[in-house]
Formats: sequence, structure tokens, C-alpha cells
Amino acid sequence: MLHNDEALNRRAHSRADIDELAQQYNTWGQWGSDDELGAGNRVTTQTVRAAAALIRRGEVFSMALPLDKFGPQATGGSRVNPQHVMLLTPADPSPAQYPTQRFSDDAVYMPLQAATQWDGFCHFFDGGYSYNRRDLESVTPRGGAAFNSITNMKDKAVGRGVLLDIPRFKGRDWLVPGESIQDTDLEECAAAQGVMVGEGDFALVRTGQLAEVRSEGSWGAYAGGDAPGLGVSAANFLCSRRVTATATDTWGVEVKPYETPDVMAPLHVILLVHAGIYLGEMWDMEALAEDCAQDGVYEFFVAAQPLTVTGSVGSPLNPLAIK
Repeated sequence: MLHNDEALNRRAHSRADIDELAQQYNTWGQWGSDDELGAGNRVTTQTVRAAAALIRRGEVFSMALPLDKFGPQATGGSRVNPQHVMLLTPADPSPAQYPTQRFSDDAVYMPLQAATQWDGFCHFFDGGYSYNRRDLESVTPRGGAAFNSITNMKDKAVGRGVLLDIPRFKGRDWLVPGESIQDTDLEECAAAQGVMVGEGDFALVRTGQLAEVRSEGSWGAYAGGDAPGLGVSAANFLCSRRVTATATDTWGVEVKPYETPDVMAPLHVILLVHAGIYLGEMWDMEALAEDCAQDGVYEFFVAAQPLTVTGSVGSPLNPLAIK
């Protein structure tokens, strides 16, 4: 049983370390002072065409968790599980002029980050700013995000996906809570799988936490509790390869407890605020990972468009991997 920092592959980092990495990988102004796309600019017609060429079998894998009341959100927090209600069912009376016809209609209430989702840049601020120096006033109670909304990715969240299956690479079913994935883990896993991560890619990192949840038959502390995830050094791997986004199967992408006692969510600071790299959370990669292990192909076409909710800071989605 893993129990100490060495076994959990953890490295300690200070606020100064995070600030140094944030500045090293900062892309503010790279695409102009008014840019709101960040690494989404790396998605081009060329990258999309190249990614489309990866579709050979036509197998489609949805990586979305169900949107229902049995989802991962714990009670008592600001995020709750989706609540689906019927507005009209076939048992309701029809208009008198159409006596033989019946209708159904429904609605849902849900926080936009209740299940499988993207974080928009305006989801996270550090030092008073989100990506590209947008200040705190850029998000308001009534209008939401005036800048850096996730809706900017509506036609950019598509391209080459690469799965890095860390527990399978390590010969295990899943990583344990508090276990870090470092830059060297990502490098070694990619090499073992025979795949390269490059510019404009969507790097999907599996920890196996959803497999553990299903094995235990309970969400437990999945939403916000201790979790395996990316360590701070993962920024070196992702930023140097100029990816567009990274996503994991965990609630918050990063290892928890964080490797920084004085910084909350250090990778959100480095990647989301400064590098302009999108973060995907709660992506269900289990079926995809099994298929990749069987055919040895860890690259594929991925499409993960956000909903176009004006001013939204995050979005639910149904990410698809197509091989």
C-alpha cells in the first residue's frame, strides 16, 4: 500500500516555484492583447485535417459521465448533480383539435461544471487576473464572463487526441489518492506506448480513478477529495509540447492534496491562467483505454465542443474519441 511522499511520487513546490513556471510558460499577448482563445489558436485547418486522417475503423467512444441525480457531486457544496424534470408527458391532455397526439418535453437544472466538462479561462484567477490579463471585473453576477468564456472554443475543441494511460503503464488498475503524475511519468508512458504528444494536441491522462469508484460502488470523496492527478512538473511536459488542452478522469485534474501548501490548484495557475491551456475534468476514459490497450493505438480524432451558453465560465460536454 502506498503511503508516503516518495511512494506517492510527490514533489514539494513553493509559491516562488509556481510563479517561475507561470512566467516561463506565459503566453499573454502571443496572439494579441485582445485574444481569448489561448492555446485554442493552435487548432487550425491543418491540425483538424491531420486528426481526421486518424479515423480508420470508425469506432466512437463517448467519454461523458451521465447527467443525472446520481452523479459525482457531493451534497452541501455549490455544485449539485443535474436535476432532470418533465414539463410534459404523454399522459398530459392534448389540445382538443389533436385528440390522438401526445407530446413530451423536459428541462434540466445543473451547474455547468457538475460532470464531464471544460474549464474556461475565466473559471480561475490568480493575482487578480485570468488569461491574458483579464481582471476580476471581467466576470459579473448578472452577465457572467464578458471575456474568456469557454464558448470561444465552440469551433476549436477538435483535433488530435492522445491517451496517456498511466496506471496501465505502471502495471496497475488505478493510481491512489494523493499520487502524483510527474513530467517524467508522462514522457516514459508516451515512449512506452509509442506515441508522441505535439502542438495543438489534446492530451488525455488516465489515472484510473473512475475504475476505482466503480469497483467500490460509491463516489466517496471523488468530488473535491484527495485524488491522484497531475503534479506541478506536468506543466513542463504539456507546455513544452504546446498542447491545446489536457483532460483527466478526475474531479480537478491536479493531484490532491496539492504539492504546494501555499498555493491552491497550482496547475490551474500555470496552465489555465498563464499558458492558456484548457483543462478537461471528469472525462470517462475507461472504454477508450481498453480499446487502446487492445490495438496498441493511442492517438485518435477527438471532438469536445462546449455548449454555447453566453458568458459561461465552464461547460458540460460529451467528448468523443474516434479511431
